Amino acid sequence: MRIGELAARAGTTTRTLRYYESRGLLPARRNGNGHRTYDESDLRLLRQIRTLQDFGFGLEETRPFVECLRAGHPEGDSCPASLQVYRRKLGELDTLIAELGAVREQVGRQLARAEAARAALAADAAVPGGPVPECELGGGGPR
Repeated sequence: MRIGELAARAGTTTRTLRYYESRGLLPARRNGNGHRTYDESDLRLLRQIRTLQDFGFGLEETRPFVECLRAGHPEGDSCPASLQVYRRKLGELDTLIAELGAVREQVGRQLARAEAARAALAADAAVPGGPVPECELGGGGPR
């Protein structure tokens, strides 16, 4: 098949395919008149790359999976190098999840502090002569 058909079947663009080719991920075969030609195994490579990228893998991280498929394995993740990439990615994800959890806790504490401060202001405002709470962004308090 030609590059346009492969791009359409893989759900990508010919520009992307040429980029993958330049990075050595997609084989560059040409027919007699110089047109790029591809087969079903190339479509399989592309689907592997696209799936991994959808999961957040960088293009270079897909290389061991592509090489595994090229070596004739039925799945791109059946080789030791692919498993190593999975392990590394899981470690990165665990770190990000922990960082996000810490940020969430901080935001939760800030919200609780802000709500308590607002409640205290509202309570003070109920006392004659107390402060009138106002929102500097407008629309948040009595005027």
